[in-house]
Amino acid sequence: MSSVLSVRQIRFRYLALYGLRWLPTGLIIPVMILLMQERGLSLSQMGLAFTAQGLVVLALELPTGGLADALGRKPVLAIAWALSLVSLALFAVADSFALFFLVWALQGVYRALDSGPLESWYVDATLDADPDAEYEPGLGYAGTVTGVAIAAGALLSGGLVALGPVGPVSALTVPVLVAIALQVVALAALLALLVETRPAKGSGALRASVVEAPRMVGQAFGLLRRSRVLLALVAVELFWGFGMVTFESLLPVRLSEVVGDADRAAALLGPASSAAWLASAAGAAATPLLLRWLGAAPSAALLRILQGVTVVGMGLFAGPVGVLVAYLACYTVHGASNPLHMGLLHRQVDGPYRTSVISLNSMMGQPGAAIGAVVLTAVADASSVSTAMLVGAVVLAVAAPLYLPAWRAGRRSGDGREATPVTDPVGSGPGPELAPGPDPVAPAPGSSGSGPVASTPGVAADASPLR
Repeated sequence: MSSVLSVRQIRFRYLALYGLRWLPTGLIIPVMILLMQERGLSLSQMGLAFTAQGLVVLALELPTGGLADALGRKPVLAIAWALSLVSLALFAVADSFALFFLVWALQGVYRALDSGPLESWYVDATLDADPDAEYEPGLGYAGTVTGVAIAAGALLSGGLVALGPVGPVSALTVPVLVAIALQVVALAALLALLVETRPAKGSGALRASVVEAPRMVGQAFGLLRRSRVLLALVAVELFWGFGMVTFESLLPVRLSEVVGDADRAAALLGPASSAAWLASAAGAAATPLLLRWLGAAPSAALLRILQGVTVVGMGLFAGPVGVLVAYLACYTVHGASNPLHMGLLHRQVDGPYRTSVISLNSMMGQPGAAIGAVVLTAVADASSVSTAMLVGAVVLAVAAPLYLPAWRAGRRSGDGREATPVTDPVGSGPGPELAPGPDPVAPAPGSSGSGPVASTPGVAADASPLR
């Protein structure tokens, strides 16, 4: 961070870097599965390759949080974005299961390192420039920038595929090469735009963060033992991660089936993915209405069921129009679900424990996604993609009752809300570091409101203790 920059300059740099961070992802999403199929991988092999990312993130999500404190946010982000560049370059030429497994393992290291430093730099830099400045609007704008960047990347990807192959480069490979070029631009912009005053430096600080990592992990899991509400909310992420395989990984294969041609399906997925992210943004914008209508926990539970219904539509509709309409409906529900879920999480912890809980929630989605990738791709190979989607839909829907503890806790609270935000005991600390993953989320409306201080450190006062 640097007091030389104004609050407006800091916000502009943050949003510019955030958009550049997600633009290459938008290019990859429509062609990822189809390109791996083109290179000879079966759905089961793809599922196993995807587990590499999930397992690596699971192992590194919490420990890498201290690394940014020891080395600084800029060096950690530079390492992360450089690893993303390497993985994209390898993805462009990979032609075997072993190489694709390595691609997703590198992506796992990248995602673990990338989780949080950019947001925390923005918050700290803003407060350093003006201690009274409001940084929440910038965090909200980041969600909009993410959706627009991914939508633009997906639209560009579809256009590139539609143009066909370029010499010896297949049509599905062209978007990957463009993503590599954009990742180089993003890395150069990071080095030029992100200015910070380093925290403690040197080998001593690094050793201290490594020693501290096991205690951080133990404390985060200790919160789950003390709160039935928190445990249930984190468990939702396991089911959610499992079910997301249906619309993140199986949808391109399903569309290819109903269209009858992989290149045509990829060309359709470009604008469809773009529209899906815009639909997700619209769903997120409807969150205040859902909060007023049903409340956070009941709305979140209902949306889990509705998302399962949309996945059933993707699996059963016979034509591309029906499949894509269900796909857009699924992302609309997904966009509305994310801020509700994150808001409920924020209301269960006070300031010093926010980052650990958000990282833990993100981390728990990884084994769910890894298991889903293995199980659902195996079901797709053994039976059909439609059957695998129906299984994933059921798993998404059965997570709905896990929001009941949060709803009951809210009914017992003094103000009658589903979950009451718990303020930072100090009252002036920075907001949470929201970690970006396969599905980025915006901070939930009202997640920084006031409420009673937790009776147990890190756990909301209305949370039922686990016995």
